[in-house]
Amino acid sequence: MPRRLPPLNALKAFEAASRHLSFTRAAQELFVTQAAISHQIKGLEEYLGIKLFRRKNRSLLLTEEGQAYFLDIKDIFTMISEATEKLLARSAKGALTVSLQPSFAIQWLVPRLADFSERHPDIDVRIKAVDMDEGALDDDVDIAIYYGRGHWPGLRADKLYTEYLIPVCSPRLLTGPKPLREPIDLANHTLLHDTSRRDWKAWFRQVGISAPNVNQGPIFSHSTMVIQAAIHGQGVALGHSVLAQPELESGRLICPFNQALMSKNAYYLVCEESQADLGKIVAFREWMLEVVRKEEERMPVLSQDS
Repeated sequence: MPRRLPPLNALKAFEAASRHLSFTRAAQELFVTQAAISHQIKGLEEYLGIKLFRRKNRSLLLTEEGQAYFLDIKDIFTMISEATEKLLARSAKGALTVSLQPSFAIQWLVPRLADFSERHPDIDVRIKAVDMDEGALDDDVDIAIYYGRGHWPGLRADKLYTEYLIPVCSPRLLTGPKPLREPIDLANHTLLHDTSRRDWKAWFRQVGISAPNVNQGPIFSHSTMVIQAAIHGQGVALGHSVLAQPELESGRLICPFNQALMSKNAYYLVCEESQADLGKIVAFREWMLEVVRKEEERMPVLSQDS
């Protein structure tokens, strides 16, 4: 036999109005209008065929039937609330699978992961390196780091870094037989390309000079590889500012010119909208956004002028 349940939204309105003895305060608690509460209560009374409230001297009172009904259901609402809190508390622990590109994992996340583990020892982070962002999360992924425009239907996307493309190379190239003093000197060096030659072409257009060698030089499928090639003096790379930052800070790479090309893409932390409030996802999101904010405060301002 099916259970006979009243409309749950109406029941929620009744519980709040009974607790406060006020439609106004119930509306404020539930983030709806007073008229909406009144409508829900009227619908519940019609469903039950029983009067639940009566007004007296501008005050709201429960009828005898309404009082009995409220006493029966208020503990049920308390139990539902407590069960939800327990569920969210459990979701703050356990395994958290993070999907991201290998370059970001190697250059950014892995070196900082110990800090998250110290803060949240009950969350076991699992790293899943992927080559492409599909725009939808696999069933075994809790949260991901995407590189793109920030528009993925059904996903919550929190922007991490605005991305700049900057020339980087080994310090040896500054004092070699063909020193780098100004952008035109790049014509004497091998250009290293990340995925395609488009970025270098856009950079030269922004700077306002032609580059006879822009259609030459090796192309690498991963940003980490192009950075490593630059470290070993194989040429000049147009590196992603976030990924190149550790090598710039260590001195293994230098930025010979301060002109930067702002990418149309950026790094985003994404998760399913329906999972955004789970404890372990909230913990990881808040940690990443805090780290990014602190590090951006220390990053040098990049010039986009030619």
